[in-house]
Amino acid sequence: MKTKICLIRHGITEGNQKRLYYGSSDIPLAEEGVAMLRELAAQEIYPDDADAECYTSGMLRTEQTFSLIYGDREHQVLSPFREIDFGDFEMKSYGELKDDPNYQTWIGDTTGTLPPPGGESALDFQARVLEGFAELLQRQSERLENSLQEEMSDALEGKLLTIVVCHGGPIAAILQNAFPDEKENFYQWLPDPGHGYLLTVEDGEILEMESF
Repeated sequence: MKTKICLIRHGITEGNQKRLYYGSSDIPLAEEGVAMLRELAAQEIYPDDADAECYTSGMLRTEQTFSLIYGDREHQVLSPFREIDFGDFEMKSYGELKDDPNYQTWIGDTTGTLPPPGGESALDFQARVLEGFAELLQRQSERLENSLQEEMSDALEGKLLTIVVCHGGPIAAILQNAFPDEKENFYQWLPDPGHGYLLTVEDGEILEMESF
């Protein structure tokens, strides 16, 4: 039976504005980000359902984004959906790092196995996110099974919704894994701040996605 998962990237932060490497830094939304989310919410671009199960990554910028879109609705935290940890490069720009030998070695790595000093490698990050997504799918499957015991299946087809407010990196990792041949690289899957994808899922597989 088909279900829906909505992945939303948090709003604009100082990190976006200044083009910083930031992932584990728990920074808030910028004023621009707050204003944009209010405008997008007013346009009703976000999927919603009173019975949706809701999550954030637990980081401040995702908590603020969730609140601006969905108010004080009850939600849970899925920490595997946190952004990648850039270690010693956190909150620094390319201009600040370009002459650092450690940075040059890191950006030259094409295997994804080399972490920045004190940080997380691309492959470890992707494995963490995909493990978290598998957990999310399992939770949704259990929820569907419980719902089917109470309602007719026709009434549930395509209506069971899970909402996750997280980060661009985890969203891109999930979509690239699901559709490896559809785009040239990981970065082309990154949604703009405040935007995301609505996924149609069946038997643990993403069948299709729609951007918003």
